[in-house]
Amino acid sequence: MSGHSKWSTIKHKKAATDAKRGKLFTKLSKEIIVAAKVGGSDADMNFRLRMAIQIAKDANMPADNIDRAVKKGSGEGSDGEAMSEITYEGYGPGGVGIMLETLTDNKNRTVSDIRSTFSKAGGNMAESGAVAWQFEQKGVIVVDVEEDKAEDLALIAIDAGADDFETYDGTLHVYSIPTSLMEIRSSLADNNAAIASTELSMIPSNTIMLESRKAVQTLRLLDTLEDLDDVQKVYSNADFPEDALVSFQSG
Repeated sequence: MSGHSKWSTIKHKKAATDAKRGKLFTKLSKEIIVAAKVGGSDADMNFRLRMAIQIAKDANMPADNIDRAVKKGSGEGSDGEAMSEITYEGYGPGGVGIMLETLTDNKNRTVSDIRSTFSKAGGNMAESGAVAWQFEQKGVIVVDVEEDKAEDLALIAIDAGADDFETYDGTLHVYSIPTSLMEIRSSLADNNAAIASTELSMIPSNTIMLESRKAVQTLRLLDTLEDLDDVQKVYSNADFPEDALVSFQSG
């Protein structure tokens, strides 16, 4: 899972910049709209909506934006009516598997953008199921934590139902089955944990450690895919050496 924690840590740092925040809020709004449209506007009765709202709050999305998205999804606006949820799969440099979750009102545009992005990076799209079997849905909580306090918080998370954890670059990543996610989050919050994000994610059963050149190529590909307007989330089974991470972030 270390590849996931490295990439997600980079993503959260990048999302904190002003240049990325507007695009992030757009993606979060789309998820809230669709969640409310599919399961109703009552977050207590709609787990997906409850998660979408929590993720938006973790990203410091204004409450007015959240409320507006819920109203649009529940019928007080037309947004979300034509959006389709489609998962795409592909291979990146070095043969790593990549999964993309999209929300789109134009499938042809989305496929074209994704295929072009893969092609330019030396990768290619794959048939449905070619990559997905290597991933399992998990709840993931990322906590900003000092190294000497990480183990104590990890034990609190495990007592609350977490399956696993790992630390990376000043963060603790806690993994669980999806249904335990909010209870674990509550336990961590009760112990004053600095929760950076809470989400449902696709975690690879095994990872592929890439050599430095292909690792940087893959990081750039993942970043470009994340930036596509119709792409909500990007997952891969890649793992990256530290020198590649430094090179990517400095570039």
